[in-house]
Amino acid sequence: MTHTVEKIGGTSMSRYEDVLKNIWLNEKNGTVFNRIFVVSAYAGVTDLLLEHKKTGEAGVYRTFVEGEKEDAWQAMLNKVESLLLKMNSRMFTDHYLAQANQFIRQRITDAQTCMTSLHSLCSYGHFQLQQHLVTVREMLASIGEAHSAFNSTLLLKANGVNAQFVDLSGWKNSVPLPMDDMIRQAFDSLDPSRQLLIATGYTHCEEQLMKTFDRGYSEMTFARIASITGAKEAIIHKEYHLSSADPKLAGKDNVIPIGMTNFDVADKLSNLGMEAIHPKAAQGIRKSGIKLRIKNTFEPEHLGTIIDQNYCNPRPCVEIIAGRKDVAAIEIFDQEMLGSINHDMEISQLIQELKLQQVNKESDANSITFYLTGSRKKVNRLVRLTKQKYPTAEVAIHKTAIVSAIGSDLKVKGILARTVSALSNAGINVMAMHQTIRQVEMQCIVAEADYEKAIQALHKTLVENENHGSVIRRYVAA
Repeated sequence: MTHTVEKIGGTSMSRYEDVLKNIWLNEKNGTVFNRIFVVSAYAGVTDLLLEHKKTGEAGVYRTFVEGEKEDAWQAMLNKVESLLLKMNSRMFTDHYLAQANQFIRQRITDAQTCMTSLHSLCSYGHFQLQQHLVTVREMLASIGEAHSAFNSTLLLKANGVNAQFVDLSGWKNSVPLPMDDMIRQAFDSLDPSRQLLIATGYTHCEEQLMKTFDRGYSEMTFARIASITGAKEAIIHKEYHLSSADPKLAGKDNVIPIGMTNFDVADKLSNLGMEAIHPKAAQGIRKSGIKLRIKNTFEPEHLGTIIDQNYCNPRPCVEIIAGRKDVAAIEIFDQEMLGSINHDMEISQLIQELKLQQVNKESDANSITFYLTGSRKKVNRLVRLTKQKYPTAEVAIHKTAIVSAIGSDLKVKGILARTVSALSNAGINVMAMHQTIRQVEMQCIVAEADYEKAIQALHKTLVENENHGSVIRRYVAA
């Protein structure tokens, strides 16, 4: 095992000059080789191709699905093409610009032809558009990933590096292969010791990645490449350090980078919507016995964070204060609940069917509360369905936030008292608390309006006052 597999996120990719200097041309062990890179689409491109990840604003895909007029999605696709060509003109000149433009124009033309034909075909009653939407979504998403990977390869060649574009998008492949076979076939004949390999973040495969992972597909590609090629280390380059809190909330000068932690902590962050890595991708890397490193693209000399399955901080402490504020607490009180498990099982089934994310839940003799994230429309529907199913129940919605203290070992004497005291001193009412015997996470439920203040109060009390220095548990290679 001599090579690393490294993923670069979209925000970092948009600052391609920094990526070139800090990552690709930043020699390791005297060579730029023995590294395989998985790159995401440039920031904002996938939003335009599909829909905005946060606001839901329609992109090409959403316009295609919802629009009755064919020219609406075509106009949106033309807008994306213009944007990508402008990106090309900022990155290249001469023959490199011609290659970049020809590549992306061909992809856009192919996609437009395919979607126009599909639109026409589905005007006949025997063919239903709904059956093909997952494929259309994947095809559109792959355009952004292929664009950034192809451009990255050209950029490296323009700087004298022997780089190879590895296209996993399956463009025009007749039959999709299983994901692992697709990756093996692509990499079997390549030598990372002689070429810098740049792979698309999207893999076209039998499993249809977006059906299960939606926008998390690039991390699954990254994880499977690392496992299949036998990487010595998997590295994710982000625009920030994995730190003790969000610097925008706790203050840039107050947060501390994490030197080491484990996959259990990473999963806790994912549950709160603050992914260091998609939990399914982390699972593959963990099972392969590969260490995962999170690095800051813009501080290349910093060692970053090592995530290791077997790590436990020898000094029990809080490593990270994290949380989320868009949490709906659905409280169901029913005198007939005592001794019955139906409420829990049936409401959990409804939550799953509505595709709401369950962050946590709590129960006592005659009440149960689910802490959920998702659209207000779906939450309201859950409440209506619950009332219909249990007419004797009282169902209430509370707008809350979850603030968590997380660490690989939280067995700190008096931590619960210090936590409650810190929030009380900040004038924050604790609505509920959750701490398991495992003692890896302690969750505080507070009013949504108190979210930022709670993050700041707990970070100051449980992290800043501990005098960790410049890093929480610096990694030292064995």
